[in-house]
Amino acid sequence: MSAIRFRLIAPAVLLCIVAAASAASGQATGQAPALRSPDVIFVPTPPEAVEAMLKLAKVGPNDVVYDLGSGDGRIPIAAVQTFKARSATGIDIDPQRIKEANENLKKAGVGDRVRFLNQDLFTTPIGEASVVTLYLLQSLNEKLMPKLQKELKPGSRVVSQSFSMGDKWTPDQTVQVQGRNIYLWIIK
Repeated sequence: MSAIRFRLIAPAVLLCIVAAASAASGQATGQAPALRSPDVIFVPTPPEAVEAMLKLAKVGPNDVVYDLGSGDGRIPIAAVQTFKARSATGIDIDPQRIKEANENLKKAGVGDRVRFLNQDLFTTPIGEASVVTLYLLQSLNEKLMPKLQKELKPGSRVVSQSFSMGDKWTPDQTVQVQGRNIYLWIIK
């Protein structure tokens, strides 16, 4: 009987040891362990698309911008630096992207008006945003749609590069920049 109990307990103990070691290695390097695997690979938004997205959303001094899947931080930094947004928050699940974004933030010199959060974009509250930017897949946009419509206030703008919300949510405006569609939705 004790041999059977040992065989059942040993794998569970081994899993706990592996999980603890994994968490400790993330802490030892100063990096938080990954929340889960990213939904998409990191593909930087070209500068002309960043500008077009923020221009289409009419970002200005009263805006709070949230970039969901913020990668290296170029959209939140540009929102504050170039478009003079009041503040911007980048959310990314990959700790390496957050590290890069914070390095880019230091170089940009916009300091405390931009922050980057290593969080899951599907669970992070976004209700204070007046503008949300996306460069995700259409399937992820569609999955986010109920959250956007529930948490954002009327008049808030959602802008996405390359990927729409399918036929579930018709954009209020679409523009093309160097062969890329940029979609805008306004929360009603």
